Amino acid sequence: MTGVRRASRPTTDRAVPATTVHAARIVVPMTAPPIADGAVAVRDGRILHVGERTWVVDQLDGSPFTERRWRGALLPGLVNAHTHLQYTGMASVGRGQYAGFEDWAAAFNEEYAEPHDWRAEAAEGAEQSLRAGVTSVADVVTDLAAVTALADAGLGGIAYWEVMDWENAAWQEHGRAQVLDELEHVPTTPGAGLSPHAPYSLDVAPLLELPDIVRQRGLRLHLHLGEAAFEGERTALEPVAGLDGVVGVGHGADWHLANVPSFRAMRALGFGASATAFVDRLGVLGPDCHIAHGVYMTTADRALLRARGTAVALCPRSNAVIGLDPPPVADYLREGSPIAVGTDSLSSSPSLDPMADVTALHRIARAQGYGARDLHERLLAAATLGGAHAMGLAVGPDRIGHLAVGARADLAVFDVDARTVPDALAELVEDGAGRAVATVVDGRVRVADGVLAASLPGGGARGAPPAPAVATAATTTAPEENR
Repeated sequence: MTGVRRASRPTTDRAVPATTVHAARIVVPMTAPPIADGAVAVRDGRILHVGERTWVVDQLDGSPFTERRWRGALLPGLVNAHTHLQYTGMASVGRGQYAGFEDWAAAFNEEYAEPHDWRAEAAEGAEQSLRAGVTSVADVVTDLAAVTALADAGLGGIAYWEVMDWENAAWQEHGRAQVLDELEHVPTTPGAGLSPHAPYSLDVAPLLELPDIVRQRGLRLHLHLGEAAFEGERTALEPVAGLDGVVGVGHGADWHLANVPSFRAMRALGFGASATAFVDRLGVLGPDCHIAHGVYMTTADRALLRARGTAVALCPRSNAVIGLDPPPVADYLREGSPIAVGTDSLSSSPSLDPMADVTALHRIARAQGYGARDLHERLLAAATLGGAHAMGLAVGPDRIGHLAVGARADLAVFDVDARTVPDALAELVEDGAGRAVATVVDGRVRVADGVLAASLPGGGARGAPPAPAVATAATTTAPEENR
């Protein structure tokens, strides 16, 4: 339950934008220490003040405001840094368990070939995301019918148009022109980008040109990398399967001087460089790019990502369903690599709740020997500020991922019982799935007590809770047990 309180302060004759104070037992700004009995004041879709509740109210200096007291912990809205919302209707695939990437891909392709209403299924995925406390999404879109899902749902983030299965000749003949035409259909609200699918599904020519197309337009890049085991580095000299008499030349050879047409051709010739080294040589990686999965990465691969400013969205539950190894999350953390959290789609994951992946990452990190006491804080940061950073949305006038003055008012509230900050963070990270009770996007309450607002963005003033949650007269503050 929530409490709604109309402040009993005098009003003035001049028009003042509506202010809402969102208060909770614990507020976690991400770029400042957690706050007990904290609050966030929101006006016109922006964060006005963050701090202890009494201080926030004092800063309003007599201006009228509406207060909502939420139970549990208030965080920045979650950022799902890798998913495919249009595959929400393919959950039957995601409920399976597979023996590896090829095994899963066969099941995926069979279901993908069936009739689907991609727009409706993407809309359902957007609704599930909102219910999970997600306010921004890196959505990889394969069919144009689903390309407006984020804009239609009023979610933040970026829609990445996926590009795959182009060989060099076809790309040069008509592929580039086709992708440019398709890119015109990707809405720039909330954001647009391109997703070169993976180094094994595109030849060299498109992998060289797609980053240029994006960078000429100030857009973003996102690709799958290090997800399949055959993308990993091969260091031993070995025969090449299917090519009698060809011996692998192993790690360290100058494969880039061999004029290979594709990653698969490079491997067929026996070169052992990783997919990460391959795309880096082609200029794909950079601060305007983030990758998904990053499972099969060596120390050198991870160092390349850091050197290029490229973040990785970890999707551990998807990896487990497909039958892959867990990501090296402990190494990423120890080395200071920028990480984010993604659910992938329901075609390879049980839900679109990033907190379930946070819990999985916690378990994996501990199993991999990460013993530092900062694990809870760093994984929560990965699911919020880390995702914003991965998409280039952590800075600028529309910055998200943290609770700070001037940032966009994207908030998520989680029902946790713990009364102390350390216990609350532990509860969120180790058992936070399914606990989102409220989601605020751009100052609008989109979900309250698990109920999705009927009106879409534009149907009410920023910062104002949707009917029937607004009190029409002054009420008392909710008691502690309902907070």
